[in-house]
Amino acid sequence: MFDLIDKQKLPKHLAIIMDGNGRWAKERGKDRLFGHQHGVISVRECVEGCVEIGIQYLT
Repeated sequence: MFDLIDKQKLPKHLAIIMDGNGRWAKERGKDRLFGHQHGVISVRECVEGCVEIGIQYLT
């Protein structure tokens, strides 16, 4: 999938705003901690993807 990305068009800096983990968990009948634990998994995947495609800066 990453080989389809035009690396010349990638931003050098990407900012991530983590929001909604508590609401996501509540919709599933779970507590906020459950949502935050799953948020960690998502942000880790995002960071790894950014490294793999060559994003230079991540906030």
